[in-house]
Amino acid sequence: MADEFRSFEGLRRALAETTFDKPPAIVCNAHVTGLSVARALSAHDVPVIAIDRNGKGVAPYSDAVDFAGRVTFPLDDAAGFRDDVEALAAELDHEPVAFPCMDEWVHAFAGTEPEGVRLPFAGRETIDVVLDKESLYAKAEELGVPYPETYRLSETDPEDAADALGFPLVVKPARKREFEEAVGTNVIEVADREELADVTAMADDAGIRVMAQKKVNIAAGRDCSLASYVPRSGDPVTFVGNARVRYPRAFGTSCLVRATDQPEIEDRALKVLDESGYYGISESEFVYDWDREEYVLLDVNTRPWKWISLPVQAGADLPGAAYAEAVGETFESDETHDATWVYLADYLKLLSSEAGFSDVLSAGQWKSLLSGGFEDSDELTTGVYRPSDVGPAYRLVKTEFGTTDYYCSC
Repeated sequence: MADEFRSFEGLRRALAETTFDKPPAIVCNAHVTGLSVARALSAHDVPVIAIDRNGKGVAPYSDAVDFAGRVTFPLDDAAGFRDDVEALAAELDHEPVAFPCMDEWVHAFAGTEPEGVRLPFAGRETIDVVLDKESLYAKAEELGVPYPETYRLSETDPEDAADALGFPLVVKPARKREFEEAVGTNVIEVADREELADVTAMADDAGIRVMAQKKVNIAAGRDCSLASYVPRSGDPVTFVGNARVRYPRAFGTSCLVRATDQPEIEDRALKVLDESGYYGISESEFVYDWDREEYVLLDVNTRPWKWISLPVQAGADLPGAAYAEAVGETFESDETHDATWVYLADYLKLLSSEAGFSDVLSAGQWKSLLSGGFEDSDELTTGVYRPSDVGPAYRLVKTEFGTTDYYCSC
């Protein structure tokens, strides 16, 4: 475990005094997703260096992390971020492998390409095509992959879009992270023309491209995503997960996900990734539209995401595959099996606050969680809580119930 979250200079000095037997992984940001990636890599004895803008995330306190420390936040100073990462890499005996776990860190690595760092994912131009929803939906249109009815407000008058879609509708950015930084969310539901005018005016002032999109009549509990690692060449490592429960229920993040058999989801997602030329770890998100009676593509995340420990648990070790290809090792993918992932912090909030919600965990699963026995099972895993690695859970308790605050869209 990292014995402390260090300043940049403190981290640099510590790395200069350390020798690793194999290339370490640089994981950022260092919160829930970064923790899951670190645990997956540590299982292969990969040294992990967690970096972030501060030490308030949960990952630095895991036994899976060897060193943790601060670097310049790329949204504040991209050149400073590159200089910091290059300085850290220069202290190492092996070129590290980068695992960015939020969009801003992906853009930072892809956009600045720090020397001496291996990037196990496609370059900036390809990532921009996938992360930008305008170009993503254009690819989906070409391939016949269904997506929600959408109008680019840079090309369509908002009034005309409203006439076509009706109210309520949703407004989404072409690139969600800059929208989140500006307004604190990545989607806004709009009830009338006045609200639509306010949102579009805000986006214009911020220089953010936005789209008006039909509010999908979503079948709650049926959301599915393809979790995948697509190599530069060869067969992808894949796993389809069903986001059975979200918190908050409507537009919240996943808090309970299960394995599911949905071959059409895998086929459609891989078509989009292949046409885009993307390789690396990604999550392709689909929701079931009751009105159209089919799954529609919402988004593709070109990075690890909150429940990435589920495919790892189920036999699709995406971080392990990405690391192996980056350092020139062979990787043999296991057969996948059924498994469930739960993020207890949000799941318990849901149980305690929503009277109409029914617990979907079995008595046996609860007993396994409470006893810690789930750690010896292939069928159940968690986002943070593990009795064998309690530091992250303790840190999360301080964040949830104390004065510590840490922003992460996961």
